[in-house]
Amino acid sequence: MNNTTAATIESQALKLTPLARLELVDAILSSLDEPNQELDRLWSLEAEERLTAYRRGEIKAIPLDEVLAKHSTP
Repeated sequence: MNNTTAATIESQALKLTPLARLELVDAILSSLDEPNQELDRLWSLEAEERLTAYRRGEIKAIPLDEVLAKHSTP
């Protein structure tokens, strides 16, 4: 799709009601979130490895409030 086509679609979308735009955004985002079994398998393996390392004392957990404080905007 070229920039002209995208601009045309955007212009038409902006004429929709807020609810219709929200439904359009939801449909577009849903289309990007297709299941990927290989990616899911790799993330599961990574999570298991991290949990095992934590249990062996090789890595430490960071309290949630510290993570949120570090990444929150003032």
